Amino acid sequence: MGVNLTPIVLKETISLDRLAGRTLAVDASIELYQFLSIMRLPDGSSLSDGHGHVTSHLNGILFRSTRLISQHQARLLYVFDGKPPTLKWREIETRRAVKEKAEREFAEAVARGDRAAAWSKVVMTTRLTREMKVDAQRLLELLGIPWVQAPSEGEAQAAWFAKQGRAWAVSSKDYDSLLFGAPRLARFVGIRGREFLPSKRTSRVVPPELIDLAAMLRALGLTHRQLVEVAILVGTDFNEGVRGVGPKTAVKLLRECGRLEELPAKVRDALPANCDEVRSCFLEPQIDAVPEVHAGRLDPEGVVAFLCGERGFADARVRPVVNRLASAAPAPMTLDDYA
Repeated sequence: MGVNLTPIVLKETISLDRLAGRTLAVDASIELYQFLSIMRLPDGSSLSDGHGHVTSHLNGILFRSTRLISQHQARLLYVFDGKPPTLKWREIETRRAVKEKAEREFAEAVARGDRAAAWSKVVMTTRLTREMKVDAQRLLELLGIPWVQAPSEGEAQAAWFAKQGRAWAVSSKDYDSLLFGAPRLARFVGIRGREFLPSKRTSRVVPPELIDLAAMLRALGLTHRQLVEVAILVGTDFNEGVRGVGPKTAVKLLRECGRLEELPAKVRDALPANCDEVRSCFLEPQIDAVPEVHAGRLDPEGVVAFLCGERGFADARVRPVVNRLASAAPAPMTLDDYA
C-alpha cells in the first residue's frame, strides 16, 4: 500500500517519449498486481487458460512492456520482492484479512446476483502466487527483458539501481522508493495513462508523472532523513501513523523541530516504539550490492511455445508483438549495461 505523500509531492507530467533510451527499474510486484487487477473478464474473474493458470499478468507484460520498449524506446528492468522485512508482517496480515473479507463479500454478491458488487470485490482478492511470479520471470527472459531478485523489498533494490546511476528512475505507483532514496520516481507509466479504481469498476485518465527527489526536498525544505520521518508520522507499511498528523502537518513539524526526537512531547509520545528500526529500514535497507541480472534473450519461438502452447494465448495475437519487439534495440545483457 505504501505511504500517502500525495499532498506534499512535487510532480511533473511527462510524455512517454521522455523515456527513450532510459532504464526504468520496475517495481515488479506493483506492476503485476496492477495487471492482475485490471485485466479481468466482465464478471471480474482473472484471465486464465483452460487449465486454471492465471494469465492476466502475462498479458500485461506482453502488451504494455513490449510497447514501452518498441514504441517509446524505454529500457526495463523488473525488480522482484524477496523476503519481506519482519516489520512488514503486521501489514501483510492486515492485507490478508482484507482479502478474506473481500472473498466473503464476493461470494455473497454472486449469490444475490449483484454482478457490479461482485466485480468490485473480486478485484480486491488479487493474489500474486509463486506460480504467477515464476511465469512472469520466464516470459521476461523469453522476451529479453531483464529481471532481478531482490533480497527483501523490491522498491529498495530498484532505488539502489537508480542511486547507482544504473537506472534513470524507479517505476512504481507507490512513493516508498523515494523514502529508499531513489533520485527519480516515475508513476503511471502505462500506454493509455489510466489508473484503475476497483471500487468504482472504472478507471481514470492519469498521465505519466515524474517526481525528482532533490527538487521535492528543496521545495519542502527537508532533508531525505526528514522526509522519512515525515512518512513515519503519517504511517508506512512498517508502522501506524500518529493520529491527526497528515503529510502537511508532518512537514511543518519537521521543519520547525528538525527531527523526531525534538518534536513536542504530545507528538513524540505517540510515535511507534520501533521508530528507530522503521527509520533504518528506509535509510539502510537490505539490498544486494552485486545483484544477478537475469537478462535472457528474445526467443520468438520460445515466446510462442510458452504463451500459445502452454498458456492458451492466440498465435495471431502473440506473433505481431514478438515481431514488434524484434525490431527494437536489444535489451541490455549484463549489469554493466546499466552504468
